[in-house]
Amino acid sequence: MTWEWHLKNRHLTIERRPLVMGIVNVTPDSFSDGGRFADPKAAVEHGLELVRQGADILDIGGESTRPGALPVPLEEELRRVVPVIKELAARTPTPLSVDTSKATVARESLNLGASIVNDVTALTGDPAMVEVVRDNRAGAILMHMQGTPATMQLEPHYEDVVREVGDYFEERLQALTATGLAREQLVLDPGIGFGKRRQHNLELLARLGAFQRFGRPVCLGISRKGFLGRMLGERPVERRLPAALAATCFAMSRQAVQVVRVHDVEETRDAVSLFTALSEL
Repeated sequence: MTWEWHLKNRHLTIERRPLVMGIVNVTPDSFSDGGRFADPKAAVEHGLELVRQGADILDIGGESTRPGALPVPLEEELRRVVPVIKELAARTPTPLSVDTSKATVARESLNLGASIVNDVTALTGDPAMVEVVRDNRAGAILMHMQGTPATMQLEPHYEDVVREVGDYFEERLQALTATGLAREQLVLDPGIGFGKRRQHNLELLARLGAFQRFGRPVCLGISRKGFLGRMLGERPVERRLPAALAATCFAMSRQAVQVVRVHDVEETRDAVSLFTALSEL
């Protein structure tokens, strides 16, 4: 199956190989890279390196959404993100995504060259966000999260996590298309690790194909996630890559994933490219 994702000023076509979205954290407190790229210059160079490694998209974020994270003030998030978006847009044609739930940050980023809004609140956290995405005809990633980053891992509970996440996607797609957004602008992310226990995450991974019924690409973000470390005997962040690649290839075997959001671009690109080549024989 071929998927079309409409972004600001361009369209992406997704066929058998998932798009690889490289993560650029412009934060001092990311769980995954400990603020290594908090300096804008370092973040830009890291983004360009991810492009050299094969990233199809760069996702730039200035607010950590790790469990327990508190919101970042608007001006601080703008200070972190805006110069990175501006410089990357000038130096690479690779599509840029801004990872934010603030409409002002999204608007400024889209004005400076971003073409996607990756919002962990699925465009619900800021009343102005839908208008920003609609008016810019931007792509958007809608993620499911139970609670907020500060509270999501306190007591997550589901009767049937796959059904409930699916119900949420159905509601959001209906609500957003009613405002004038095109379905072709939207990608779905089940939010692995966002308000889910280990068993919830495993059920979502095992049944990820259930979300293909919406006719929109599915984004999988499991890179370096804590539940992978806990499953493997408290593996530290830097030793979780093999598990993430295994889960990605499993999802590909079910034709259940179209975008993978990762820190380790080169290794992921190698894995998905080889898996795709073997699948086509």
